[in-house]
Amino acid sequence: MTRVAAIDCGTNSIRLLVADANPATGELVELDRRMQIVRLGQDVDRTGRLAPEALTRTFAACREYADITEKHRAERIRFVATSASRDAENRDDFVHGVRDILGVDPEVITGDEEAELSFAGATKELTGRTDLPRPYLVVDIGGGSTEFVVGDDHVRAARSVDVGCVRMTERHLTRDGAVVDPPEPAGIAAIRADIEAALDLAERTVPLREARTLVGLAGSVTTVAAIALGLEEYDPAAIHHARVPFARVEEIAGRLARSTHAERAAIGAMHPGRVDVIAAGTLVLLAIMERTGAAEVVVSEHDILDGIAWKAAEQLD
Repeated sequence: MTRVAAIDCGTNSIRLLVADANPATGELVELDRRMQIVRLGQDVDRTGRLAPEALTRTFAACREYADITEKHRAERIRFVATSASRDAENRDDFVHGVRDILGVDPEVITGDEEAELSFAGATKELTGRTDLPRPYLVVDIGGGSTEFVVGDDHVRAARSVDVGCVRMTERHLTRDGAVVDPPEPAGIAAIRADIEAALDLAERTVPLREARTLVGLAGSVTTVAAIALGLEEYDPAAIHHARVPFARVEEIAGRLARSTHAERAAIGAMHPGRVDVIAAGTLVLLAIMERTGAAEVVVSEHDILDGIAWKAAEQLD
């Protein structure tokens, strides 16, 4: 077993997984998993730059994660940064800050690399499941982008497109720096139009409709599952591999798109950092299910973070 620390820094959240991994046997023993909402991608779509306050929040989380990895004596730290830091003009400020705190350079990966890691993390434990036929379509709905991957044992095709819960919220549901409360129908319609255009783009290279099992990843999808299950508190064990029917996703998406900030915040399993962006994220999931004809989404708590851990262990093996 190799002890590794994987950090996934996206547009909305930064997450840590410390685990013992054995690439030869496929065994991954989780020691610590946590997440913080830091909104690194705040206003990136509008300004093209990482905001100073967003960098401050992210670096504070990095310091906490540095203490945890040191406590667990991780043999290797791998830090992967995704959509927001790819897009930002001042990403060198981000890179230097992470290096100073954690002693490693953040790998600002491409959308295709992000998709490959997400697929590995989400499907490694599905091997042999006869009730979840292949090929899989793994969909990772992030803050700034959404990754689509179709594959069996390995990736057949992958594409990243620039629709995510934060990007769509800031583009269409924000006025004068504040999220419109409740969302306006015109903003919801504009989000739907952007998503449909992104799905058209994804379908040029990824056969979305050939998949037989839809696997959904990341906070928007897991929050939908928590709502569908009626959880009063967020429970990863209950959410992992939950199967949410299309009709339930459609109902939840419609309710969130009409709700006020206070109504969304009152949902017991809702993370405070997702209250303003969950409506947009759920619309992305709904549109994907409509486009592919998926009868249900299989929700996975294991995603790009687990894929990063596997790859880090393989490089040490």
